[in-house]
Amino acid sequence: MSSEDAIERARQIYEPLGAKWNASKLIFRMPNGGRISFKYLERVKDAEEYQGRNLSDAWVEEVGQYPSPEPIDMLFGALRSTSGVPEQLILTGNPGGAGQHWIKERYRLHPFPLKPQVVTRKLPDGTLHKIAVIPSRLSDNKILTTRSASYQSRLYLVGSKELVKAWLEGDWSAVPGAFFDCWSEARHVVQPFAIPEQWLRFAAMDWGSASPFSVGWYAVASDQVVVEGNGPGRRVVIPRGCIVKYREWYGANEKHQGLKLSNQAIAEGIKQREKGDRITYRVLDPACFAENGGPSIAEEFARAGVHFKPADNTRVTRGGAAAGPISGWAQLRSRLIGDGDSKPAMLVFTAACKDTIRTLPVLQHDRNHAEDLDTDAEDHAADETRYACNSRPWLPPQRKPKRRDAWDDDDSESAPGWKVV
Repeated sequence: MSSEDAIERARQIYEPLGAKWNASKLIFRMPNGGRISFKYLERVKDAEEYQGRNLSDAWVEEVGQYPSPEPIDMLFGALRSTSGVPEQLILTGNPGGAGQHWIKERYRLHPFPLKPQVVTRKLPDGTLHKIAVIPSRLSDNKILTTRSASYQSRLYLVGSKELVKAWLEGDWSAVPGAFFDCWSEARHVVQPFAIPEQWLRFAAMDWGSASPFSVGWYAVASDQVVVEGNGPGRRVVIPRGCIVKYREWYGANEKHQGLKLSNQAIAEGIKQREKGDRITYRVLDPACFAENGGPSIAEEFARAGVHFKPADNTRVTRGGAAAGPISGWAQLRSRLIGDGDSKPAMLVFTAACKDTIRTLPVLQHDRNHAEDLDTDAEDHAADETRYACNSRPWLPPQRKPKRRDAWDDDDSESAPGWKVV
């Protein structure tokens, strides 16, 4: 429901009860002194304006449009009552938006529940925060389906089949508009396995402090192997030259915020996780090599015994899409695609890389630059994976062009498309 529709519906309900509507301030004043107001909540800065207020009841519509839950979570700081009124925060939303991944994870919406359920979160002080999750499908909206009988049929016109499935079935696993629409858990996720010693190993990192950092460890297959896939009896072929992301360290708390660790602490964590590995090289966001009146981030890592070289930070393919998968996201995409859907992929992830698997498939296109992804989303693991792919450039094999003379399939040295008689 849009804000205009919500206000109109609220007037139909509250004005007959004696409420006074102030259109300039978007506030209802109730006969008993209560207030109901409509406010903006787009980012954390908006939520900060409500600190110090007493909100006994807060509603947020279309939470799927929020790439991060941070603005919504900030409202808990203002959710209180000095009059003994029970407090509640109510969220409504649909699959298909930028926040689909965190909503699905937090409220356990995959598979989509058949009936209401209670999700419990344990807080740092040991108390339990209980959340009522009430699923609703189109078939549950009797008023809409009765008064607008053709609405369901029109949903097939909204766009991608993923979005149609998401809206019709409440499928929160469908990812409409995904930047990496070539993602397939069956092709790209394998169970952890013993990496052969002769495979080259390297690491990549996207640095962060207040934002999460992401470190990934990779191995390049020097020969073809068959490993266990992410499903009963499923087998996945890893061809020669394929990159395997076999380990990750995602520096974030349960709210996906940065850990604010010192570079010394991060370096020690990297060395601890690399014990027993023979790492050939490491790449790091080139911005970390900038010196701003003191040692750079990369230099601090080096002093702690963890050496990096600058990563290729190109995001979009040089020369546009027509130039082919040269660098940037196109390099990552080309490895995911490999030589086609029926062939093995050239980039796979072990199931241990949970945050990469969680965030990569749901990243969306930048609305203003279709060849880039939305940088407001949780893209730290994706950036680090892009650095890794850019450090090992790969192009799909060239296919021989078909002869233009359909009746002649020999290898004679005739001109293309002509038969010598």
